Amino acid sequence: MKSPFASVLVRVLVALMIWTPYQIAQAGMIGTEQVVQQSTQADRGTVTAFINRGEVASQLQAFGIDPKTAQDRVASLSDEEVRALSGKIDSLPAGADNEWVWVLVIILIAGAVWWAWKR
Repeated sequence: MKSPFASVLVRVLVALMIWTPYQIAQAGMIGTEQVVQQSTQADRGTVTAFINRGEVASQLQAFGIDPKTAQDRVASLSDEEVRALSGKIDSLPAGADNEWVWVLVIILIAGAVWWAWKR
């Protein structure tokens, strides 16, 4: 004997399974120029966001460069120069990388296994 809740739930799930695949995606053709333009805008956004970060702005000021001047220089770069600079920024380590973190993780896993074994 099924509960009324289970019956309603099954009907809703069946309706969603029928309706969902037709609403997810719509295909369309895009031109090469549009892809290149979006890529260039994304690269310029990456470089601009990097320059606007607080640590970077303070480091630029320590070197005697005004952040506004740096933004103007980024705006005057060619697309290829921006792409190369964005690639370098994306390949930089994100920071907070410490080899001792792995040691801590291994110790925690070993402790959890030992605790589970002794239970």
